[in-house]
Amino acid sequence: MKKALILFSSIVTLLLFGVQCTFVKKNFGSRIKKETYSLDLQGIQNRGFIRAAVDDNSTGYYIYRGRRMGYEYELLRDLAKRLNVQLHLVLISDIDGAFEYLNEGKVDLIAMNLEKNVERSEKTSFSLPLGKMNTVLVGNKSSGKITSWDQLASDTIHVREGTVYKAQLCSLKDSLQLNYTVVSTPDHEEMLIDQVADGRIKWTIADQNIAKANATYYDGLDISWKVREEGDVAWVVRENSPKLLSSLNNWLEEKQKRLIPDLYAKYFLDSKNSYFRSNSPFSSLAGNQISMYDDIIKNGAEELGWDWRLLASLVYKESKFDTVATSYAGAKGLLQLMPVTLERFGVDNPNDPSQSLMGGVKYLRYLDKFWMERVPDTDERLKFVLASYNIGHGHVEDAWRLTLKYGENTQAWPSVSRFLELKSDPDYYGDPIVKSGFAKGHLAVNYVKDVMSVFESYKALVQP
Repeated sequence: MKKALILFSSIVTLLLFGVQCTFVKKNFGSRIKKETYSLDLQGIQNRGFIRAAVDDNSTGYYIYRGRRMGYEYELLRDLAKRLNVQLHLVLISDIDGAFEYLNEGKVDLIAMNLEKNVERSEKTSFSLPLGKMNTVLVGNKSSGKITSWDQLASDTIHVREGTVYKAQLCSLKDSLQLNYTVVSTPDHEEMLIDQVADGRIKWTIADQNIAKANATYYDGLDISWKVREEGDVAWVVRENSPKLLSSLNNWLEEKQKRLIPDLYAKYFLDSKNSYFRSNSPFSSLAGNQISMYDDIIKNGAEELGWDWRLLASLVYKESKFDTVATSYAGAKGLLQLMPVTLERFGVDNPNDPSQSLMGGVKYLRYLDKFWMERVPDTDERLKFVLASYNIGHGHVEDAWRLTLKYGENTQAWPSVSRFLELKSDPDYYGDPIVKSGFAKGHLAVNYVKDVMSVFESYKALVQP
């Protein structure tokens, strides 16, 4: 009985974890269906932002010299502008997980180059194609140029989980009666290409675009052998989001003429761009630095009790790390302090990065102290401080008084920010309790959103 049990367990283990091109998929591939989250375009616009899942790779989304970049990022930024919403990106390397996120409402859009198939089309809708994808075999030139599948003999090919690559290879293996082995792994295509380049594995499969981008800095790669000819790739939304799909498709039709081809050339065909994003110490792909001023930013953040990436986000928003930047109003330095503020906080040379930054830190400490009693929660108070830094604490204090007058929560930024936006309305800025008068408060509210958006990006892509 014990031997029979061991034999049965061994067979089950082999079937589940061995390389089976058909059995596991047919018998164990189905998932328990869950109720799909429902939110279409109007709900997304009412909420004020769209969540998009993007792939964790070197072309989709990264930081270079403090600036957010990437093929999918630039496309999504343009789409969000068209939809009049903020953009929130969710980095995810698990393709199956991205579909779960979509159906659970954690994202509204999957912005990955995905091929349509029956399984993926359950509860989801594919957009118009963004372009074509060729699937290629990636190996070292030292292994010899592949001209026939027979040359792989009994080699092992490692592929990323959730992609169509395994199904493609299994179909070839069955039809041509080949002997190679296919192993699925959670590693991203680029991680697998790294492993091919340094000899840890012999073969992998990748989208030709990704393979080309990596081949610009790995001279020894051979990516000439196609697994299959080009197929359409698209983005994905929930099936119950027809208006979002319609807007997305209208946008795609327009952007196929120029934006998409231009960005494709920038991120996949420009070898210089590929080299710098993959080798610069100020790229989140190659190092863990945001700017050449990270050390003084970290010192300043320690004095504030902030995450250094938050202070870096503020510096980026103010000056883009340009020490000699001067605004139209005369603000100077890394943190763009006005002359009166420079003098007040002891900054003699605003072009000196250390002086400029520490002057800004002293001003931020002053603003934090100003709001501390009224807004005890640190995370909430941060938004009051950022808005005050942008528009002046007098205007934010006016909004706070209006919030108090109308019986709303004076310790919650969403409530106070609404009244700050109303400071351009004479019915509100003419109120006797308003001391600082008219203000374009919506600009300060957007400023806070922008700084926090950059901060979220830095947190996702740069280590603390």
